[in-house]
Amino acid sequence: MIRLDPSTASSSAPPSVPAWAITSAGAPSDGDAAFRAGAALGVLDTLARAQPAWSGVWRQRLALDCAAASMRLAGRAEDAAALRDAWYLRQAGAYPGPAGTIFGAWRQLAGQPPVATPDRLGKIVDQLGLHWDVEALAALCEHIDDLARSEWPAPFAAAAIASRVVAMRPDAELLAWWLADLVLAQSLRWPRPLPLLMAQAFGPSFRAQAGGGKRIRPAEGDFERAVCVAFVQAAAQACRLADKLSRRAEKLLAVAPKLRAKGAGEVISLLLNEDAVSGSLTTKDLSRFASRRLFERLQLLEAVRELSGRPTFRLFGL
Repeated sequence: MIRLDPSTASSSAPPSVPAWAITSAGAPSDGDAAFRAGAALGVLDTLARAQPAWSGVWRQRLALDCAAASMRLAGRAEDAAALRDAWYLRQAGAYPGPAGTIFGAWRQLAGQPPVATPDRLGKIVDQLGLHWDVEALAALCEHIDDLARSEWPAPFAAAAIASRVVAMRPDAELLAWWLADLVLAQSLRWPRPLPLLMAQAFGPSFRAQAGGGKRIRPAEGDFERAVCVAFVQAAAQACRLADKLSRRAEKLLAVAPKLRAKGAGEVISLLLNEDAVSGSLTTKDLSRFASRRLFERLQLLEAVRELSGRPTFRLFGL
């Protein structure tokens, strides 16, 4: 039987961004956009600092959303389902392919503290399919440190680093969006970044009112205001996702004590910390057959969802 800490098993409803911050008639002014972004990020701050049982899957689901949006910038066609397959159906340690490698960069953003070093950024640019010399990356890290010390409002610091990257390397927009979320987390002193902005990059927040709705890129006019508007939308979506996952996690934790399969505790932990888990998972305590039986029971108890829609090579998650 799985034994759970009652404080971990219980959960309260996550906060939500107020409706007045999300809705706006027409294009907001710079000041109004900044005010709304502050309100939205203030709500999200509570979740970003908390450590509910489901925080891991929440961050990784946000990472998947950003990775899926980044495929368009990378000139690739993979969607979220294809990225899941590339990452979760590979052999342990196997190369996940170019798309899966980009997904891995977003997963790393969600899973590590918001620290920028030349070595770390060197690995990230490789994952994003870019190439940058060590001296330039060191200079970029110094600029990030300067932003952290400047105490700029967080949305403007995020916009500034994105603009700086694209000004240095117009072909490095993927890195610009990745670093924007890292700098936001630094500015707000979050323990881990939340992947947010990339998922908004092709949405209405970054569409110019004039010029036929042309996409606003980093370093272009009105970019700071667009970033503020995008953070409102991103925070609202992240809070809605948190609400869904918290309810699903509550159900999973409620049925967990009923599971007697050896190795079930490890599966529960994976489901709470990963976007998806392979239905044919094998561990030291769990065979492929036992794993399949366990997921079938969890699905029967409506504690997990099958995410792939396939009869074989199945993936499960909250």
